[in-house]
Amino acid sequence: MQGADIRAFIQDVARATGTTFIVDPRVQGTVNVNRSAPMSEQELLGVLLAVLRANGLVAVPAGAGAYRVVPDDTAAQQPGSAGGGAMGFATQVIPLRTVDARIAAETLKPLVGRGGVVLPMPQSNSLLVADYADNLRRIRELVAQVDSDRATIDTVTLRNSSAQEIAATVSRLFGIGGAEGGSAALSILPVESSNSIVVRGDAALIQRVTAMILELDRRAESSGDVRVVKLRHANAEQLLPVLQQLVGQSPEGAPSADRPASNAVDPAGAGAQVIAGTAGKRPTIVRYPGSNSIIINADPETQRTLLDVINQLDTRREQVLVEAIVVEISDEAAKELGVQFLLAGKDGRIPFTATQYPSSSVGIMPIAAGVAAGAPGEDDDGNPLLDAARTAALNSLLGLSGGLAGIAGSSGDAVFGMIINAVKSDTGSNLLSTPSILTLDNEEARILVGQEVPITTGEVLGDSNSNPFRTIQRQDVGVQLEVKPQVNSGGGITLFLRQEVSSIAGPVSSSLNELVLNKREIETRVQVDDGAIVVLGGLLDQTDRVTVDKIPGLGDIPLIGGLFRSTARRNDQRNLMVFIRPTVLRDAADAQRATSQRYDYIRDRQLQAQDPRQQRATLDALVQDYLRASPPVAPPVPLPAAPLPAPAPGSAEPPSSSTP
Repeated sequence: MQGADIRAFIQDVARATGTTFIVDPRVQGTVNVNRSAPMSEQELLGVLLAVLRANGLVAVPAGAGAYRVVPDDTAAQQPGSAGGGAMGFATQVIPLRTVDARIAAETLKPLVGRGGVVLPMPQSNSLLVADYADNLRRIRELVAQVDSDRATIDTVTLRNSSAQEIAATVSRLFGIGGAEGGSAALSILPVESSNSIVVRGDAALIQRVTAMILELDRRAESSGDVRVVKLRHANAEQLLPVLQQLVGQSPEGAPSADRPASNAVDPAGAGAQVIAGTAGKRPTIVRYPGSNSIIINADPETQRTLLDVINQLDTRREQVLVEAIVVEISDEAAKELGVQFLLAGKDGRIPFTATQYPSSSVGIMPIAAGVAAGAPGEDDDGNPLLDAARTAALNSLLGLSGGLAGIAGSSGDAVFGMIINAVKSDTGSNLLSTPSILTLDNEEARILVGQEVPITTGEVLGDSNSNPFRTIQRQDVGVQLEVKPQVNSGGGITLFLRQEVSSIAGPVSSSLNELVLNKREIETRVQVDDGAIVVLGGLLDQTDRVTVDKIPGLGDIPLIGGLFRSTARRNDQRNLMVFIRPTVLRDAADAQRATSQRYDYIRDRQLQAQDPRQQRATLDALVQDYLRASPPVAPPVPLPAAPLPAPAPGSAEPPSSSTP
C-alpha cells in the first residue's frame, strides 16, 4: 500500500479482522505498508497499531470488539488503549525513594511521547506516568538507575572549634548551601548539641572534606587560649556580666575565693548554668570598651561554648515605632441674664435698697460706689476709701462679658439706678496631638514637646520685707510620651506606656497669680499586635449647670419677677480618647519605609505652605545641600508569589512550579 488514505487502511483492517473502528474526525494522513507474506488477524491488528502510532494516533477500546481511533495527545485522558504489548498505551505509578518527585518529573518530561504525561505526587513522593508501554518500560528503567543513593555519610566531631563556624567556612569553600537541597553533591550540616559536623556526598569528596575539617580543628588548638570577639550588635558592657556568670567569675573580674570556678554561681544571677572549664585553669572574661569587644581567656572547649552563646545573643535587635494619638473635643456653652437695681435717699429718709447676685459678672454696688466717689481731685486728701471705691468699680467693669445696659438718675430726694447684664457664649475646641518615638526592643524612651513653667513652691517675706525670697520649681508642660516595648515571639508587643498632655489654664483668680495646669495622663501596660491601633482609655464628660439667684418672693412673681432674679445656664461637654499604634521594624527596609512615609508627609506640608515659585521643599534642600545625601525613598514592596496554574483535565496533581 503506497500513499493510501489512513481511513481506507483502517476500513480494510476492519473487514479483514471483523473489528469495528470508530474514527475521530480529526484523523487524517496517508499510509505506506509493504508486506510480502500473508498475516494473521492478530498480526494485521499489530501493524495497524504501529501505523496509528507513527501518525500520532491511538486506538481506545469502546466496547466488545470495538475501538475508537483518536489523536494521541488525548490518550492520557482515555480509559485504556488497544493491543497491549509495546504498542498499547498504559498508565503507571512509580514510587521514588531518594529523588524528589518534582525534580524527577521535570527531568523525565522531555523523554515521554507527545501524548504522554508525567505528574509528580509530592504527598507520596511518586510519579504518575502515562505513555506507550515500550516507552513506559524504558522510563521505569531510567528511574530505577537514578533513584538510588550512592552517597556516603560521615560524622566529624570537633574538639577545639565551633561546628557552626567550621561548617559555614567549608560550605563557602566548596560553593554549596549546606542543607539546602537534599540532592546536592555535597551536604554539610553542623550539630551544635555534640559540636559535630555531618557530611554527605561522594566517597572521594567526603575524604577531602573530612581531612580539611580535622585540619582546621587542629589549627584551632594551637592558636592559643585567648580569643577576642568583636560584637556586631550587642553591648559588651551588658553582655559581660552574663558571660562572667556562666563561668563563675565575679563581676570584679576575679573568680570567687570561697568556691572553685568550675562549679561557682554568681549570687546576682541565681539559677544560671555554669560552664565547667579545664581542671586547674579558670576562665577569665573581660571587655574592651574602645571597640565593643569581649576578650576570653579559656581552654578551647570553654571558648567554643562561650562563642556559641555570644553568636546567639549578638543579633540585630528589633525596633518599635510607637505612635500615640490624643483626641479631645470639647464644647462649652453659657447663658446669663440678670437685672440689678439700686434705690436710696439723699437725706436718709428713703431706705437704701439694692439687688446684686453672685452669678453676675458685673455688680451694681461697685459701680455705684465708684460713681459716688467721683473723679480723683484735690479734695480727696488721699482718702483710701475713695481710691478703693474707684478701683472696685473699675475691676467690676473690666470683668464684663456680654452686654450691659442701665439707667441712673435722681428725683427729688431719691437716687435710683438699674443695670441689665446679658451674655451668651459658645466655645468649641478640637485638640489633636500625635507624638511618636522609635526605640529598641526592651529599651525605655521618652519624648517631650513643651515648655518648662515656673511654679512657686515657697515664699518668705521676713520682718518688714528685710530679706524676702521665693523658691520656684520648673515643671514640664506640653506633650510627653514614655514607652518601653517588649516584642514577643508570638507577634504581639507588651507595651509599658505613659502618655501626658498638659497645658496652662491661666491664673487661679484675678487676685492670685498662681497658675492652673490642665493635665491628661495615662499610665498603663497593654499588649498590642504589630501595626494594630487600640484605644488606651478616654473620658466622656457632660456637665449641665443652672444657677438662679433671686429675691425671695419677688423673684417668683409672674412677668415682673424677672426684675428681681438672675439666671445663668452652663453646659460643658468633653470627649477625650487616647489611641496607640506600635509597629515593629525588624530590618533596615522596615526602618527606611517608615522614615520615607513621614519624610514625604512633612515635605508635602512644606510645599503647601511655601512660595509656589520655589522648586524644592526646604527639607529637601537641607538634606541635599548640607547633608550631601538623598531624601529617603521607600524600598520596593516584594511581589506576592504567583498562584499555581489550574491542573489539566483528568490530571491527578497540578503542575509543579518553583518560586525563585
